[in-house]
Amino acid sequence: MLSSTNFEDYRLLDAGRGEKLETWGNIILRRPDPMAIWSLNHPLLWDRADAVYHRSKKGGGNWEYKKQLPEFWKVRYKDLTFKVQPTGFKHTGLFPEQAANWDFIFQKIKEAGRPVNALNLFAYTGAATMVLAKAGASVVHVDAAKGMVNWAKENSRLSNLTDRPIRYIVDDCLKFMEREIRRGRHYDVIIMDPPSYGRGPKGELFRFEDMINELLDLSFKLLSPKPLFLLISSYTTGYSKTVLSNIVDQKLKASPLKGTVLADELGLKIIDSPYYLPCGLATRLEFL
Repeated sequence: MLSSTNFEDYRLLDAGRGEKLETWGNIILRRPDPMAIWSLNHPLLWDRADAVYHRSKKGGGNWEYKKQLPEFWKVRYKDLTFKVQPTGFKHTGLFPEQAANWDFIFQKIKEAGRPVNALNLFAYTGAATMVLAKAGASVVHVDAAKGMVNWAKENSRLSNLTDRPIRYIVDDCLKFMEREIRRGRHYDVIIMDPPSYGRGPKGELFRFEDMINELLDLSFKLLSPKPLFLLISSYTTGYSKTVLSNIVDQKLKASPLKGTVLADELGLKIIDSPYYLPCGLATRLEFL
């Protein structure tokens, strides 16, 4: 399992009975999690939650606040600062398990020792974009949701990265990739976190199982002659790390490039416990 112990402002206090209990800075949130179907490890901690998300049988849900919280607050990861805000869909604007990927991204960019052009697709609030920029890469950040792109710009400001070469694009990722291919653009690094299901800014329908092969085909056309890596995160249930590894390995073997594929679970360790909460998958293709 891929996991990071470097996120000092985030801790998974406990998980079980379909929920997780987390500290974000000095604020404790309690949220649903379908993976946590075991018993509680630390039952006495659960009454300490400052806010609880209740899922509705009709879809979505709402937050119950045990005390007044700020509209948003900040958490730090190493030298980066991110805005955290509870949303109507239980999310906070940040996926802490991705810290394992952030460590990988930063290390690989630094080791390259050369200018790096990076493309971050389905880039959400831009945590990976900030890591790329902090490491010295030039970044193109693409997401279909204007609000998420604005949130990413706020994270850039909070992390003192507004002077870095980051280009923000509000667009359908597939269409943007097709245009970049026609323009003859290439990237040394491509990162993507495609949704299980979604729609683009003009109502374009996206399903992970229908689009992952096309995404990878376009990605290989966009890679530079000497790429560093391709990183895919997935939160789509029902697919194992073997499925993603097989897909990426087939695309690699059909190309002239050489590389190694690592696919594994992303996870968060429950404090004072031997257990981890699985939180999706990551597939890393490192080029030789």
